[in-house]
Amino acid sequence: MNKTLLPFLTILVLLVTTLNALAQRESDERPTIENFKGIQYAGDDSTFYINFRFRMQSRLKYTSASGNDFSAESLEARIRRLRLRMDGYIYNPKLSYSIQLGFTRGDQDYDDTDVPNLVRDAVIFYNFTDNFYMAFGLNKLPGNRQRVNSSGELQFAERSLVNATFNVDRDFGIKAYYSPKIGSVPVHFKGAITTGEGRVANMTDDGLAYTGRAEFLPLGAFTNGGDYYEGDLEYEETPKLSIGGGYSFNDRTTRVHGQTGGYLGAPLTLKTSFYDAILKYRGWAYQVEYMKRAVDDPITVDEEGEPTHAFKGQGVNQQLSYVINREAGYELAGRYTWIKPHDDIRALEAQTDVIELGLTKYFRAHRLKLQLNAHYQVADGIYRTDHLDNHWGGTFQIELGI
Repeated sequence: MNKTLLPFLTILVLLVTTLNALAQRESDERPTIENFKGIQYAGDDSTFYINFRFRMQSRLKYTSASGNDFSAESLEARIRRLRLRMDGYIYNPKLSYSIQLGFTRGDQDYDDTDVPNLVRDAVIFYNFTDNFYMAFGLNKLPGNRQRVNSSGELQFAERSLVNATFNVDRDFGIKAYYSPKIGSVPVHFKGAITTGEGRVANMTDDGLAYTGRAEFLPLGAFTNGGDYYEGDLEYEETPKLSIGGGYSFNDRTTRVHGQTGGYLGAPLTLKTSFYDAILKYRGWAYQVEYMKRAVDDPITVDEEGEPTHAFKGQGVNQQLSYVINREAGYELAGRYTWIKPHDDIRALEAQTDVIELGLTKYFRAHRLKLQLNAHYQVADGIYRTDHLDNHWGGTFQIELGI
């Protein structure tokens, strides 16, 4: 047996065979069925249930021409996301499903694939117990924390550059989720075996992707699943901490980022590690992510003789926020992001730093909020405003959904 498969198969076997009745319930991937307060319908015989949700993000974004030229290099005025989600069950609540559709160009990865990928999630779950379930279909992989979080639960208008560069996104395959307690400490174990080509795949090639993740909550569970949304909106009365880490081995993928991005000239094997933590206490929230990708030979040549490459390197993202007025719903946040390419691709990619500030007004937590962000992006670690490729930017976004 291929030695690279052993840790992932071991995770899945343990998830299936080691059940614990005292488990902490998952709150990220499974369908939203219990205590739902939106649009819903249930059959008379209780063997059918479905609910409907939507959300949209309306955005204005400005990017300067350079660090000392404030004329607009680009202006973005658009609906960034418009999504419809349906969760439910058929026959009994143990057999559930989740469907999510995206209707904007950015949501469909059209620019990378020339295909309108409306389907974001189409996945069936089976709940063996309250703390152990499996999934078959298309949905998020158990990757880094910020990617697993919904884009509707962010305190900035967009995820970090580290996430954009290294995340493993969505994929089709089989996944398993197990949430026991070790003593009084909730833990989450997640594993997946998937196609490795992301949402656009029509056929499966020779290589698959193997992803595993573990999370530990040494100070107990967060209020209302607070480890899966940004900012301490619950105002935790005692400190809460979640520490996570994982690994993805994408064998012979044909896409630049593995499950996303444009196409490579030849298949490459991507090995991505991710480590993260989130801490919340009395309105303060701090989160950090470190991600690293290894590729043996990251540069390929396409059919027209043009070079293509996968990003090889590492990055760190840190965010610190404070709810300055809990009743009024105002939050101030800062973010520092850094990515560094490996020497193998240094001629093609530059080190990039981003400093960002955000002010958010929450009307109904993350369901209805106004976001105002400003950032300064730095190339090659040189912060001078006259340095080539440095620039300023600002974003205003309204998030609305149920």
